[in-house]
Amino acid sequence: MIKIVKSFFNSQVKLLELEKHSDKRGYFVESYNYKDLKKIGISKSFFQDNESFSKNIGTLRGLHIQKHPMYQSKLISVKKGSILDVFVDIRKDSKTFGKHLKVILKESDNYVLYLPYNFAHGFCTLKNNTLVSYKTSNYYSPRDEVTIKFDDNKLNIKWPKVLNTKYLSAKDKNGKSIDEL
Repeated sequence: MIKIVKSFFNSQVKLLELEKHSDKRGYFVESYNYKDLKKIGISKSFFQDNESFSKNIGTLRGLHIQKHPMYQSKLISVKKGSILDVFVDIRKDSKTFGKHLKVILKESDNYVLYLPYNFAHGFCTLKNNTLVSYKTSNYYSPRDEVTIKFDDNKLNIKWPKVLNTKYLSAKDKNGKSIDEL
């Protein structure tokens, strides 16, 4: 069973909690159930599973999107470690265009973040050896990928002090301004 813990941006983005069944052996969690998601208003099909492992605390990845026709909605969870997850509204016709929000996701909380395709996504690791897992509603397409500057002045994102720019990929260092979308 899945329950909505919190909604953001007029219920477009949802923080979900998965039900955990624990006993003396350990625990069981149903990490994905299409029917349960549909009951809470998420009727996307997901086609690809991805993992992102970061060795070092302060590793930043993002802000990423895929443009039409390869838009991607995402279900994001942390399997090991902890992240500050940041999502940015990139709907040009929205009153909240360019606004961002943040949540902390960690392995112990059984949370999954649902991001619809019209939100850019990025995160900074808060622990060493962090493993992030995410499902996407479309396949990865390098030619349709866009990176928005993590330090874009218009976004004014306050990243955690542990952020270490020496761990940035070339792609993330050279992102576009949100005005260039």
